[in-house]
Amino acid sequence: MTSAAAALPPRPRVSFLASAFHARPGLPLFLLLLPPLLWFGTVYLGSLLALVMQSIYTVDDYTGAIVRVPSLATLRALVSQPANLDIVLRTLTMAFVVTVASVVVAFPLAYYMARYARGKLRTALYVAVMTPMWTSYLVKVYAWRLLLAKEGILSWCFERLHLTPLVDQVLAVPIIGGPSLASSYVGMSIVFVYMWLPFVILPIEASLQRVPLALVEASSDLGATPRQTFWHVVLPLAVPGIAAGSVFAFSLTMGDYVIPQVVGAPGYFIGMMVYEQQGTAGNLPLAAAFSIVPMLLISVYLALAKRLGAFDAH
Repeated sequence: MTSAAAALPPRPRVSFLASAFHARPGLPLFLLLLPPLLWFGTVYLGSLLALVMQSIYTVDDYTGAIVRVPSLATLRALVSQPANLDIVLRTLTMAFVVTVASVVVAFPLAYYMARYARGKLRTALYVAVMTPMWTSYLVKVYAWRLLLAKEGILSWCFERLHLTPLVDQVLAVPIIGGPSLASSYVGMSIVFVYMWLPFVILPIEASLQRVPLALVEASSDLGATPRQTFWHVVLPLAVPGIAAGSVFAFSLTMGDYVIPQVVGAPGYFIGMMVYEQQGTAGNLPLAAAFSIVPMLLISVYLALAKRLGAFDAH
């Protein structure tokens, strides 16, 4: 008996860490997620909380110092002064127009990439969509200002195509027009759409990729026309991708301040006001109050999209 026991191999020693992981299966996952959760909780949520706290302070009119006493005076000034409301309305309108235009332009290309493009053609289309994102943001903005200028290449193309009278009529429209495309809200919206188009195309294309081909074939077998199949089968299943892309376009337009400074008609946007108030004017509470507006508007948009079932899995 003693010799048999001696012949058995020694039992492996189980470390305390291994036994703890075995007793608690969720512990490895928790340790894996702990660093990003700490970063998200401290850096991201902490900065947002600090931003909200700044918005309830005020600025002394005589010294310019921040009075760190909780007050709703800054938020009240934001919603009561017509100039501030005009800035919010102008930014919201531009974000809505850019979002709709981006989806309208992106959807046909995303549909073609998902349904018809194959092999090298699909790869080429992916590269074409992604290539603008590899270029400097400022370079693209200033390049578009040159393209949209009165003596730019677009004006030359319109002149050769005999479209200059039509462009002049558009620029003559009050509010959206201006001396040239580079100094109008029309030109600004064109630049915005160009900038955010990759962020809209890719989510829509990914959503269309997940539409089962069997559903399209079943719709055709049941007698539906291609138009009916698109409206009643393909488009509802592509809503999550459209919603995701529209969130990118809407939120990025709401917070941008470079494009309105370089391209477009005179008039402040929320991003410009945040930059000027915290930099030039030194009114950090008002800048924080303006920063809260895009967060609230985007939260409302996400709530409405979720209520409509845009993020439900199909």
